Amino acid sequence: MNLMGLFRSPQNELEKGGKQPKNPQEESHEITMTCPKCGTQTPVSELWDTQNVCRCGHHFRMTARQRISFLADEDSFVEMDADMTSRDILEFPNYENKLKSARLSTREKEAVICGTLCVEGEKCAVFCMDPHFMMGSMGTVVGEKITRLFEYATENRLPVIGFTAAGGARMQEGILSLMQMAKTSGAVRLHSDAGLFYLTVLTDPTTGGVTASFAMDGDIIMAEPDAMIGFAGARVIEQTIRRKLPEGFQRAEFLLEHGFVDLITPRSHQREVIARLLRMHDAAQCGACVTEAEKETEGEA
Repeated sequence: MNLMGLFRSPQNELEKGGKQPKNPQEESHEITMTCPKCGTQTPVSELWDTQNVCRCGHHFRMTARQRISFLADEDSFVEMDADMTSRDILEFPNYENKLKSARLSTREKEAVICGTLCVEGEKCAVFCMDPHFMMGSMGTVVGEKITRLFEYATENRLPVIGFTAAGGARMQEGILSLMQMAKTSGAVRLHSDAGLFYLTVLTDPTTGGVTASFAMDGDIIMAEPDAMIGFAGARVIEQTIRRKLPEGFQRAEFLLEHGFVDLITPRSHQREVIARLLRMHDAAQCGACVTEAEKETEGEA
């Protein structure tokens, strides 16, 4: 039997079972993200163009700097307290390593970024929490940065826009992290007593001590579609009350229906809506100033 050539290597792609040669353009190495709602894999570059929103409407989580870049007028953002970082005050096991890992993975020093910016020409103070930095947990530095922002806004008569995204207070800092709930809420109250506007935008997830403090202190509370918002986890609540929770409990739509949220705004419309609210606040402030001036004039007369 002549076996010559029986085990030779195929000379071209058509000899390999009839498969057509691959187009090099089809072999893409671009990073994609899988939507948990519809299962679609979308290139990261496409998500950037749609503000991290899938075609099905699912809102992927965003970094704090992404939010600022989508919200701010060009070159208008000025960061405040950028060098503040957390320390392992209580010598909590492995906390230092977690902080180092969070800083390396996010390239941020903390779970919140604060500063001032303009939205369609309207100046405001802003803080954005980052869910990628230790799940946006609130420690002493997060609380201090937000408190300082409100104090600055009160002194300079600026409205505040706050994007919340947190798993709650940072357990590695114990009672010190819980104290930030009272401190931040006190700063919000002084800002409000000065007649200034505070808008909160609740994103996925907003939970724990953040929900129980400055996240729900806003004059207007906006939320993103399907964002998880709550204090305790659903399983904890079910085990406590020994009842099954309704479908969609702790989602933005459920909270809107029950009066805990004022409006739900898709990310594509947030900049427009925020600018409109800031202009309305400006108009109200101007009207109040005119009224006060008229009263003073009448008093002098």
